[in-house]
Amino acid sequence: MGLISKIFARQILDSKGIPTVEVDVITDRGVIGRSSVPSGTTTGKYEAVELRDNDKGRYLGKGVSKAVYNINKVLNDELKGLYITEQVTIDQAMISIDGTDNKSNIGANAILAVSMAVAKAAAHTTGQSLYRYIGGVYATTMPIPMMNIINGGVNADNKVDFLEFMLMPINADTFSDAFRMGTEIYHHLKNILKEKGLSVNVCDEAGFTPNLKSNEEAIELIIKAIEKAGFKAGKDVYIAIDAAASEFYNNKEKVYYLSKGSKKFDSQQMINYWVKLIKKYPVISIEDPLDQDDWANWTALNKVIGNDIQLAGDDLFVTNTSRLAKGIMEGAANSIIIKPNQIGTLTETINTIQLAAKWGFNSIISLRSGETEDVSIAELSVALNTGLIKFGSPCHSEHTAKYNQLIRIEEELGNSARYYGREFKYLR
Repeated sequence: MGLISKIFARQILDSKGIPTVEVDVITDRGVIGRSSVPSGTTTGKYEAVELRDNDKGRYLGKGVSKAVYNINKVLNDELKGLYITEQVTIDQAMISIDGTDNKSNIGANAILAVSMAVAKAAAHTTGQSLYRYIGGVYATTMPIPMMNIINGGVNADNKVDFLEFMLMPINADTFSDAFRMGTEIYHHLKNILKEKGLSVNVCDEAGFTPNLKSNEEAIELIIKAIEKAGFKAGKDVYIAIDAAASEFYNNKEKVYYLSKGSKKFDSQQMINYWVKLIKKYPVISIEDPLDQDDWANWTALNKVIGNDIQLAGDDLFVTNTSRLAKGIMEGAANSIIIKPNQIGTLTETINTIQLAAKWGFNSIISLRSGETEDVSIAELSVALNTGLIKFGSPCHSEHTAKYNQLIRIEEELGNSARYYGREFKYLR
C-alpha cells in the first residue's frame, strides 16, 4: 500500500504571522500528504508542548526551526520504510521517540504535522477523501457550526470578559443552510454595530471587537442581529459562550475578576452568575466557565446546569484521555473541546473522541486562533461524526476554507448527509 520514503518539513506562517510547521510525507509511489499545524493564543497549561526556538533575534523567539530539524532529521530517519497506512504504529513510534509525557523533546507541533500528513498520504494512496479514509461508510454527520461573532477577553481591547460569543444555527435542514443562517446574522450584526457607531474591527478569529460595556450587552446585540436576519433566538438559533475563565482567574486570591478587573467573584458567585445568565438568555453552550484547576466547582456547576446546557471543557481537558477520564469520574462537565495540537497525534485525538462518546460527552472539534489553510479538522469532524465544530467567524480565508470544505463534503455525501442541528440533545 505504499511505504514512507521521505518526510520533509518547512517553516511557514500562520494566520497571525507567526511561524508554524508544515510537513510533506512522501511515499515510494510518489504520493504526497501535506499538513500544517495551528497555534493558540489562549493555551491550557496542561497542553502538549509547542516547540519554539526562543531565539529573540529571529521571529521574536517564535521560530520553529528546532521542530523542523526534529522532523527532517529524527522522525524522517526513524519512520522511513513504514507502511503509510499504519497510522497507530507510526503515531506510537513518534510518542516513543519523544519519550516525554508532554512531547517536549520532539514537539507536539512537529509530531502532529507528521501524524496528519501520514493520514492524508494514506487517504490518497487508497483513493479516498480523508474523512472517508478515517471514518468509513458511517461518516455521514454534518456538524452544527458554532460561529464566533463577538470577541472579548485576551482577544480584544474592550470591557467584555469572555473570549467568544458564538451562534449555533440549530433549526436548519442542512449544514449549508445553517452556515448561511450564521453568515447572514454575522453581516446583520456588522450593520447594527455600524449604526451604533461601534467598531467593526475583528480579532484573530475574525469576531467583532466593539467597545461594549458588558458581557450582557454582547448577548443582547447578537439577539438583535438574529431577529434582524429573520430568525428567532432560542428556536432557530442559540448562543454559545467560550468564557476562557482561566484567563481572568487569580490563582493566588482564588477569585475571578470580571468587567476587566472591576468585579471580584469567588467560585460560588461565578456558578450563580452562570445560572442567572442561562435563565435570562438563550445560551445553550458554555465553554471553560471556571478555571482549569477548579475541579470541585466544575462538578458543582455541572450538577446545577449540566442537564440543561452543553458544558464543555477546553483548558480543563486539553484533548487528553487521562484528564477526560478524571472529568467523567467526577462529573465535571458533559462535553469536551477537541484540538488535535493540544495532544499531538491523530491517534490520541481519535481515542479522546471515542472515550467521550462512550460516556455520553459531546465532542466539539475546534480551530486555534493562529490557523493555516489546512482543512483537516473539517474532514475529521465528519469522519468521527462529532456533530459540532468551532471554526471561527465566516470571515478570513483560514476559517472559510474549513467551512467551504464541509459544503463540498455535504455535496459529496448527497442524500446520506445528516445535519445534526435538531438532534442536539440540549435543546430547551
